[in-house]
Amino acid sequence: MHDERLKDFLKPLVLTDSQLNEVYKRFCNEISKGLDKNTHSQADTKCFVTYVQDLPTGDEVGKYLALDLGGTNFRVLLVTLKGHHEAVVESEIYAVPKEVMLGTGVQLFDHIAQCLATFVESHKVGAEYLPLGFTFSFPCVQLGLTKALLVRWTKGFQCAGVEQEDVGRLLKEAIVRHGGLEIHVMAILNDTTGTLMSCAHRNPECRVGVIIGTGCNACYVERVEDVDQLEEELKTNKKYVLINTEWGAFGDSGTLDFVRTEYDKVIDRNSLNVGTQLFEKMISGMYLGELVQHLLIDALKKNLIFVLSQNKNEYIQKLSSNACFETSMISDIEADKFPECRKTRGVIKQLFGVEKASVEDCQKLQYICECVSRRAAYLVAVALSGLINRINERKVVVGVDGSVYRCHPKFDAYMRETMQKLVRSNVNFDLMLSEDGSGRGAALVAAVASRDNKLFCK
Repeated sequence: MHDERLKDFLKPLVLTDSQLNEVYKRFCNEISKGLDKNTHSQADTKCFVTYVQDLPTGDEVGKYLALDLGGTNFRVLLVTLKGHHEAVVESEIYAVPKEVMLGTGVQLFDHIAQCLATFVESHKVGAEYLPLGFTFSFPCVQLGLTKALLVRWTKGFQCAGVEQEDVGRLLKEAIVRHGGLEIHVMAILNDTTGTLMSCAHRNPECRVGVIIGTGCNACYVERVEDVDQLEEELKTNKKYVLINTEWGAFGDSGTLDFVRTEYDKVIDRNSLNVGTQLFEKMISGMYLGELVQHLLIDALKKNLIFVLSQNKNEYIQKLSSNACFETSMISDIEADKFPECRKTRGVIKQLFGVEKASVEDCQKLQYICECVSRRAAYLVAVALSGLINRINERKVVVGVDGSVYRCHPKFDAYMRETMQKLVRSNVNFDLMLSEDGSGRGAALVAAVASRDNKLFCK
């Protein structure tokens, strides 16, 4: 079906079983390094302790706020827990303007505090005592349940005066500056922790939370005796602690160079955070569209696609002049039906103004997209298999969230294909779609923290 020359061109993106096995071995080694305090500083995957040591029981009750900041929008949620694994969620989405993303930390947190005030007023809970769980989806060193230092900004944020600072304190100070709010920050967590908590609220066998969206990261349940960095007093009463792997940084020390392509290197060079989050840059929604765009430019230059077109140079110019191939286009193209190719033709028309692209060109573009998304899914699957095998329970459920997983029609199937090869045969695994992890999950952490304050907070 696909031109052999195109297949050869895309070969570096097609990972073999032996390459996947090697990535698996290297990933497991990185996790062990991250957990061991003697090697932690050299590890790519830092395996930060979250200080969350209990999963929800499903019996939690009360009203809780959740704040979810992890991308260009953030959400505020009012979560009413009713016991019996039930929750009622009301939420609003607020934009983070570009100038705030690139401004100061004070501007960012003042903007958030103002939106919190607007929200509690419009939901008529302004006078109530409201514990808040803050999902902050950037690499942090957690020093306690409400204390987290931002390691570095990712995902296009560059607010001054926040890196190496305690984001819990910055949020609390902004709430105080605003005045008149009965909002109490009970927990800071990563979106992966929220996803795990949200899924565990519905399914007690959930042990891993993974996000495959603008960014990519995972957290999982680890035995306290295997976490060197955890203070001894926190090992006595509890068997487990949730670990935020920060696996987006896997490969930053060169361990993935054997599977990274020239295109991955271009993406990295063009990014705001050069040399970091290299695993994430092969997987997340922030970069997949750009990856296809670079491949498409080279495929056009090598005359591998739109072979009969007279306007190839014009197409190359259009693609080279701005970032126009969006990650959502990959999902549309891979969901398409042949020979109608309605969605693919729509994308080609949007990009190049071509009215009715040939079925052959549509299929070629689909194959380019498939190679990119398949590789992304396989890499996530390899890392998830490593965590599932490490947990080593008879049944392990993985809670999954994020726009790439939700919107791509085949991502789940691609992941399972590789996990079946790598997860031990005595372990029964399943993937479940998270219902609003970073929102409901944050409220659940706040609820569990309110219930268990003495054990949770340092």
